[in-house]
Amino acid sequence: MSDDGTRAEEPLADPAGRSARDAVVVGGGLAGITAALALADAGVRVTLIEGRPRLGGLAFSFQRGELTVDNGQHVYLRCCTAYRWFLDRIEGTALAPLQDRLDVPVLDVDKPEGRRLGRLRRDALPVPLHLGRSLATYPHLSLAERAKVGRAALALKGLDLADPDLDTQDFGSWLTAHGQSARAVEALWDLVGVATLNAVAGDASLGLAAMVFKTGLLSDPGAADIGWAHVPLGELHDRLARKALDSAGVRTGVRTRVTSILTDENGRWSVQVPGETLTADAVVLAVPQREAHDLLPQGALDAPENLLQIGTAPILNVHVVYDRKVLQRPFFAALGTPVQWVFDRTEASGLREGQYLALSQSAAQDEIDEPVAVLRERYLPELERLLPGTRGAEVKDFFVTRERTATFAPTPGVGRLRPGARTKAPGLYLAGAWTATGWPATMESAVRSGVSAAEAALAALGRPRPNHLFDFEEAASCIFPGDAVSPGGSATGRAPGRKLEGTGASLRGGRQ
Repeated sequence: MSDDGTRAEEPLADPAGRSARDAVVVGGGLAGITAALALADAGVRVTLIEGRPRLGGLAFSFQRGELTVDNGQHVYLRCCTAYRWFLDRIEGTALAPLQDRLDVPVLDVDKPEGRRLGRLRRDALPVPLHLGRSLATYPHLSLAERAKVGRAALALKGLDLADPDLDTQDFGSWLTAHGQSARAVEALWDLVGVATLNAVAGDASLGLAAMVFKTGLLSDPGAADIGWAHVPLGELHDRLARKALDSAGVRTGVRTRVTSILTDENGRWSVQVPGETLTADAVVLAVPQREAHDLLPQGALDAPENLLQIGTAPILNVHVVYDRKVLQRPFFAALGTPVQWVFDRTEASGLREGQYLALSQSAAQDEIDEPVAVLRERYLPELERLLPGTRGAEVKDFFVTRERTATFAPTPGVGRLRPGARTKAPGLYLAGAWTATGWPATMESAVRSGVSAAEAALAALGRPRPNHLFDFEEAASCIFPGDAVSPGGSATGRAPGRKLEGTGASLRGGRQ
């Protein structure tokens, strides 16, 4: 029996005496790309099908005049070892570097100018001392609130992530029970949590929140160092990913919708697309949960209706182009304002004159359908409050992008709804950030799900696991306590093929 409750499959028989095996991966987001690469690297003949005209799922780029625009700001952390493996695999690591050391500027607009800036940053000390100085001097909390935050962090560190009861509780109630004021929640816990979970503390599962804070802030000193693409996401998740797929021998079809998935009496799968039927020994469904529900054959899951009970959460992205430089740092987070996180996207977008700022607004249920004119009236004055340089600047362009179903909603109880990679149908597997990875909806979760689906398929196909495939156990040794830290702050543990330190919130790194 596997960890997700389904029976591990015996290697499939090969009645036709074929030495090669065939797989179809449905969905060209990060989960599907990962699964396809892993299968192809093991010698499986893979066809990847994607309905959109491009790869990358919900982490993509598009053109708007001279700008190359990301649909939303995606970041990852140093502890996102699977996504870092993915970047290595597509030869994109240098294009999405990490900070040398965590440093998040936080501006509180309600404070007088000159006293608005605080910073969340780490020192080259063991956990939890690495954040001690930053917390002790964080100006957006009182001295008493800082002390209580420290005690709550130690209590959080002591939680057992394997305890299923954590998923039945909401994070906000836990914080209140551990002495956290409304101000502490706003200025610290939600500052990080909303960006990574896409929910405020009161709406988030304690299990997922504990996972985020324990792994990102309380595991390894460098775990929360932030990385982001310095090129358009399409350069990574479409062009470089497609190049890697082509080199691995994967047949990729875009603008192609799968209409049905059926199995025959010999256990072979038939995947129907317009004008063609694809046959395969294994199928990986790497699509959103509702689409997966509609494609699953009867009996593949004990409770397929659970997929429809996994809610979704929106993200709004506000894009502003000014005629001059108005922001001197690459990004910042904000308090006392509707603005959450602001990133400078000028160089990555190809803008030649002026500056292009992207605002990432998570948990945007109240704003996702607001007209552009209303959002413009709301956010331009807020940017003037935050950034004095905008007050005399001309707005050359203002537009928004909306992802109404950007992530699954990390509500209490969602853990019991998330299925594992294996189904009850031999040869059929699930992947996607919404599956049971233990992570919230991030690029890391998507890549991990693709690895899990590929590993399950390879075991059933009797294929050896590629030596360079991301290894969960090896990665765990790199992000959890036990690594020695040198005086310079460099951890001696290793992620697969990478140094833990040296290459340089999620804002969900990646949705799907």
